[in-house]
Amino acid sequence: MTPAMKPAVILLSGGLDSATVLAIAREAGYACHALSLDYGQRHTAELAAAARVAKSLGAVEHRVMRLGLGDIGGSALTDASIAVPESPTAGIPVTYVPARNTVMLALALAWSEVLGSRDIFIGVNAVDYSGYPDCRPEFIEAFERMANLATRAGVDGAQLNIHAPLQHLSKAEIIGRGIELGVDYAQTVSCYQADADGRACGLCDACRLRRQGFEQADVVDPTLYK
Repeated sequence: MTPAMKPAVILLSGGLDSATVLAIAREAGYACHALSLDYGQRHTAELAAAARVAKSLGAVEHRVMRLGLGDIGGSALTDASIAVPESPTAGIPVTYVPARNTVMLALALAWSEVLGSRDIFIGVNAVDYSGYPDCRPEFIEAFERMANLATRAGVDGAQLNIHAPLQHLSKAEIIGRGIELGVDYAQTVSCYQADADGRACGLCDACRLRRQGFEQADVVDPTLYK
């Protein structure tokens, strides 16, 4: 890391969006500290994907923190008794994990203070997404305001910034940007019920949006399906 490179924390799930965000942050000249969360998700193959992506895109380091959201449940992603929908549903879907992005951003915020970083990157999107309330621009703006009120860095006058560079892009536009930056999407896992080898179901909401994105971007879909 050269003196000119500012540290940034990148929330890295191992999926398509977060891989693109890591590439964007790297291209912007940040020293990227990737943070993944083992929160009890059924699709744990995404954590192996995150490790691959962090290495291939030159993250300074990659940490995986354990977070027991499975102990709370309330989501098809953390409770095996709730089925993952395999067709579009109205309203907020059962794959919404209560407070997930709030908790993850809080952990990224804590690490950023330790690193002396003023920048956190997250891959939320408000265009091609599943209706999650914690992906909206209003939420990101509110969290950034809170971060500057609740931290020593903020009180000392250091402006903390939450970057959501994919916020207003379609999935096809995200893929196009990632291709420009050299992202290997074959390394990523998006499926909500991927098997241990990372093979996707092809039926869940995440698979549907991903497949449509590649089709609309006119890019060959590298996803491995069951």
